[in-house]
Amino acid sequence: MERQGTRYAIRGKLARGGTLSAGAVVVEGARIAAVLDDPREGDLPPDIIDTAIAAPGYIDLQVNGAFGVEIDEHPEHFRLIAERLPETGVTSWLPTVISSPPEHYPRVLRAYATSTSWRGAEPLGFHLEGPFLSPQKAGAHPPDVIRGAPDSLISIFASSNEVRLVTLAPERTGGIDRIRLLREAGKLVSLGHTNATYEELRKGIDAGAAKATHLYSTMSGLHHRAPGAVGAILVDDRITAGMISDGVHAHPGAVELAYRMKGSDGMVLVTDQMSGAGMPPGNYPIGNRLVTCDGRSAQFENGTLAGSLLTMDVAVRNMVTWGVCGAGESIQMATETPAALLGITDRGQLQPGARADLVLLDSYLNVTETIVGGTRYWSSPPP
Repeated sequence: MERQGTRYAIRGKLARGGTLSAGAVVVEGARIAAVLDDPREGDLPPDIIDTAIAAPGYIDLQVNGAFGVEIDEHPEHFRLIAERLPETGVTSWLPTVISSPPEHYPRVLRAYATSTSWRGAEPLGFHLEGPFLSPQKAGAHPPDVIRGAPDSLISIFASSNEVRLVTLAPERTGGIDRIRLLREAGKLVSLGHTNATYEELRKGIDAGAAKATHLYSTMSGLHHRAPGAVGAILVDDRITAGMISDGVHAHPGAVELAYRMKGSDGMVLVTDQMSGAGMPPGNYPIGNRLVTCDGRSAQFENGTLAGSLLTMDVAVRNMVTWGVCGAGESIQMATETPAALLGITDRGQLQPGARADLVLLDSYLNVTETIVGGTRYWSSPPP
């Protein structure tokens, strides 16, 4: 379903600043024209959509693939994922590439750069997860690729207009210099797949890293005599923690601990979804290797997790179902917080002048309709 209205209003509880309050959003063309706290009928255009909750469109900072395809050198894969992500409430996303041989990066960057026309969720640039990671915390990343990563790649990442975010391990030789170089180039740096000590992780934050990639997973853990990367991330307000809230990568109790330490403005929900997300159980690719997907998790034969099958609508619901936080705070971690991390103000929040990327939800946080740039792009099938 795709419909374009010139001017219409959406009325219901509005998700703003971690809270839900009654109001209405007036959409005109591709932008939000007004946000009304106490709308009267005379304030609204004749075309009114009533919904339980109206929120900014979700922003996912870590999408390795979905719907049977992965992010690679094939432009049609970008387009397929973009077209279908609105089914899960996502209207903006970062295509993500795990650690790859050096020759792979120019090909995948070129494939993205040539895909200039998008339908559905808009990609905002690449998240390059690696290859400057810790071999001891490789996870699903090929350790030989990590060990053999040439320093010249960092200059390519820094100079590419297509790169938005880079994940690296600060303790590796040259790690702090890499963080500074990327920050000088305007890139967001995330610390992850790291075996850093508490002190080493804090040095990465001092150098300008502002995000942590999937807190708890593939990083040195918390011990009362050696707080590790997890401890440093939990106590430092300068760094925003990415969280995969699927109940597989982290126990709900660990998620709640992180939330209590970081709050909804210090934690961002990510899916880390791979090609098996949105698909029936089977074997699906990540980094040209096949992964067994059982409907709940994606794992190699040895049990190593290889991305997730999580979708953002489920991530938001889980936080509420587990009793970690309320709906407003959970939505904030999928909208305003990632937008703030990326330094963008034209989406991720309900305010006049912002791009009209919206997700409409029922009272159980199920996506009922997704609006992209003012276009009513997708709606859930009738029961």
